Amino acid sequence: MTKDFYIEVNSQQRNYDGERICGDVFLNRYVKEEDRVIAVLSDGMGHGVKANILASLTATMALNFTQEHKEIDRIAEIIMNTLPVCSERKIAYSTFTIVDIESSGRVNILEYDNPPTIILRGSQLFDPDWKKVVLEKGKHTGKILYTCTFMPVKEDRIIFFSDGVSQSGMGSESFPFGWERDNVASYAASLVSNESSMSAIMLAGKIVTIAHKNDAYKAHDDISCATIYFREPRKLLISTGPPYEEEKDKLLALKIKDYRGKVIICGGTTADIVARELNRTIVDELIFEDPELPPESFLEGIDLVTEGILTLQKVNEILKTYNNSVRLSKGPADKIVRLLMESDEIHFIIGTRINIAHQDPNLPVELEIRRTVVKRIARQLEEKWLKKISFEYI
Repeated sequence: MTKDFYIEVNSQQRNYDGERICGDVFLNRYVKEEDRVIAVLSDGMGHGVKANILASLTATMALNFTQEHKEIDRIAEIIMNTLPVCSERKIAYSTFTIVDIESSGRVNILEYDNPPTIILRGSQLFDPDWKKVVLEKGKHTGKILYTCTFMPVKEDRIIFFSDGVSQSGMGSESFPFGWERDNVASYAASLVSNESSMSAIMLAGKIVTIAHKNDAYKAHDDISCATIYFREPRKLLISTGPPYEEEKDKLLALKIKDYRGKVIICGGTTADIVARELNRTIVDELIFEDPELPPESFLEGIDLVTEGILTLQKVNEILKTYNNSVRLSKGPADKIVRLLMESDEIHFIIGTRINIAHQDPNLPVELEIRRTVVKRIARQLEEKWLKKISFEYI
């Protein structure tokens, strides 16, 4: 059985007060060949650059060794033996939580010294039967790790975080012992109960915000929360370029009309074909939200209609530097990026008719052919944002 849900992965962080770099590191990877998702959160000892180096080293090793299907005690042993030793305390220390989701959907979690992972089934806490693993050889003999395996269902969420969350507010009147894991779990459950479709990034963001508030908005430690949400996929179709043969125009229009999800058309010629075949009218907008690009148009039943190659090129440029803290503007390319981020499965229909306009040698050199730009966009969406991408040429 293969999974019938989309896996949304995201994280939010706050640095230790006054630090420019976070001592916690979150990494994730989609292993396309195995249809597998791996996510790791590591917390390096202390804060700032030294902590970030420890956590980066730990998270990278954890990600790579997990991908290679190494045994869990071997992963822990290699990581602990590799970390540089602190000259003052004579110990190398970095915690980690590894979540490995197989193509069947089966989840394997391994954690060392991070607060216990929270698993929600809907808005209820779910206990997957944790097992204790005690290292039996080497200089780390006796160290304890915890592991579990379970089959998720739709609307399950996995929430894992650094102790900057669970220990936030420690010493305060409200939380003398810190916010604590059980209170974090209750808060997360209440959020999901009130908004059942809350996204992974929103849930992580709200938990981090409360932890920061508990510390009176001066974080006493690096605060990180990662969330994984198993849900019905949100689908997006992007159609760009006219079909190679004019006889296929009707087919393209019907594919767009019948698509169950949001639809973007990139390209004036493509939009004209769809409007003609579906007997609809294009309304052109005259407001230039982005001075570099032609304005968007409107077509009944289509979520967004933009110019083609230039707009896609701009989308590619935005994605290169885009992250959770970037504020998008109202331009056509920004709107495409926003829809891409809100979607999980993105299907490109790429028309293969050559556009005569783009053969003009006087046009900018960076005006790349459509297929190349789309593939660059797709690669970023797959590798950085774990989106499911499919192509169709017409």
